[in-house]
Amino acid sequence: MKKLLGGKLKYLIIFAVLGTAGLSIFLAKSCLSGSENTRFEKYIDKIFYQEISSNTLNLHYTLAYPEDYGIRDYQISLGTFEPKALEDDLIRTEKLNKELERFDSARLSQENRIIYDILSLEFSSRLSLGQNYLLQEPLGPNLGIQAQLPVLLAEYAFRTSADIKDYFSLLASVPEYFEEILDFERKKSEEGLFMSDASADRIILQCESFLETSKDNYLYGTFNERIEELLNAKRISRHQADSFIEMHDKLMDQYIFPAYRSLAEGLENLKGSGKNAQGLANWEGGKEYYEYLLKSNVGDYRSVNEILEDLFRQLQADYGRVQDLLAENPQIISQASHLPDSDLSPEQMLEYLQHIITDDFPDLSVKEYEVKYVPESMEDFSSPAFYLTPPVDTLSPNTIYINSSSQVSQAELFTTLAHEGFPGHLYQTVYFSSQDHHPVRELLSCSGYTEGWATYVESLAYGYASPLLDIDAETMELLCLNRSISLCLYSILDMGIHCQGWNSDTVSDTLASFGITNQETGREIFQYIIENPANYLKYYLGYLNFISLRNQVQSLEGNSFQLKDFHENLLKIGPGPFPVVKKYLLAQYQ
Repeated sequence: MKKLLGGKLKYLIIFAVLGTAGLSIFLAKSCLSGSENTRFEKYIDKIFYQEISSNTLNLHYTLAYPEDYGIRDYQISLGTFEPKALEDDLIRTEKLNKELERFDSARLSQENRIIYDILSLEFSSRLSLGQNYLLQEPLGPNLGIQAQLPVLLAEYAFRTSADIKDYFSLLASVPEYFEEILDFERKKSEEGLFMSDASADRIILQCESFLETSKDNYLYGTFNERIEELLNAKRISRHQADSFIEMHDKLMDQYIFPAYRSLAEGLENLKGSGKNAQGLANWEGGKEYYEYLLKSNVGDYRSVNEILEDLFRQLQADYGRVQDLLAENPQIISQASHLPDSDLSPEQMLEYLQHIITDDFPDLSVKEYEVKYVPESMEDFSSPAFYLTPPVDTLSPNTIYINSSSQVSQAELFTTLAHEGFPGHLYQTVYFSSQDHHPVRELLSCSGYTEGWATYVESLAYGYASPLLDIDAETMELLCLNRSISLCLYSILDMGIHCQGWNSDTVSDTLASFGITNQETGREIFQYIIENPANYLKYYLGYLNFISLRNQVQSLEGNSFQLKDFHENLLKIGPGPFPVVKKYLLAQYQ
């Protein structure tokens, strides 16, 4: 799964901040003097400062020492989801876009041109959203804010006592923040755009599950562990530690649990007001909003028809290769269903991956990383795994979370760790952040690039796993093809549901044609896609974009093509919409 902080939270925050009041005045003044690069860097400096300081979680997870960046005074806040602020953001984005257009991109350095091109596409896609902003959904059983927030709080680093005080202020702000989200949901309800009862029930159940752990919630344990670490390092006294723990217990009782209870009650009161239990295609402006997601979230600016053609072409190719493998070895499906077991730990697998990838990827030494497990109370609502990004100025800690309930085989665990760790999210994040680039690039991430990269390298990991797990190469290839076909099929379903209005029956029939006949499975896939539009495409369409780029470079390079060089050039360009990545990558080979 995508880096947690680099996903939903950053995505929601960025547009609320880029249009901060007073920014246009600053930009107008900055254009009066200095070279084009100097003026542009002042422009993006201001964007970075405004964005990073507007949300404390964003700030804390991006910069360990914000004072080194001139950021000393900032408001403790989780951001805003107040409907009026989202409306105003469209106006501010338009102003900011006009300021961007005043720069002559041809006179900028390459790094600044990349940033210029990314911002230009981001602004244009944001402005295309228009009044469809109400179709955004901050809540969800898997990727919603209420699902991500506990993990982000649990991993909130305490470097100084000031961090603890900021953390306490964040806890106290959660009820107000959740109430703003409920106000947004009420606005959606008034416009007939509220979620289905099925989705509301799933979120309510998650809140209730969180509340059931009020006596032994994992936030108590993680907080106490961080306090003990400070105590052992002699950075706080025993008296201070006890005082902090006592205060934390009070804040949990006074703010966190009531906030989740109020959120559940608020959603319960709104049930029945949703008028659509189907996809975005059944909403006014829904198709346009889906196209916006393809651009803004996935980073793919092609038409829906072009994308569908690409998906069907890949599906046909993968099925053709499966038939070839079956012809060569009719027993291969049975072999893939009965894989040998292994007692290798996640840490051993990650160590092996770091070593085995050196022939195909540029050198990178990461000594500090940790594997943790999703708390049992959150297993039913969490992704199979996810990675938390480190601050750009420390590049540590690097934490991979594994959902124990989602792992079915050692082969799957290995490829999951490749996706989240090496050469996936952890590797890509640390490699890019180690390069000399403006810190605003850390905030201009593109989910299609990051998830597409992780899915792309995951496909290579099936080959890496073969000797380690003692599984023959053909069987691993079949497993890889099965993964590709599944993601491709789900992506097609995603587009069918949200662009063509497919209902649950259509989805079930389509799945049945591929041998998936379990009705409950079909309903669950349908519901997941309803709640997370275009999410599968971040992974799979991103993956296909990387495959396409590799094929294009191979065609240009011929026999001189080097996979390691290709990966290095991609990694140095860094996250961005695929038109930008393609432009600057191919320029290096032409």
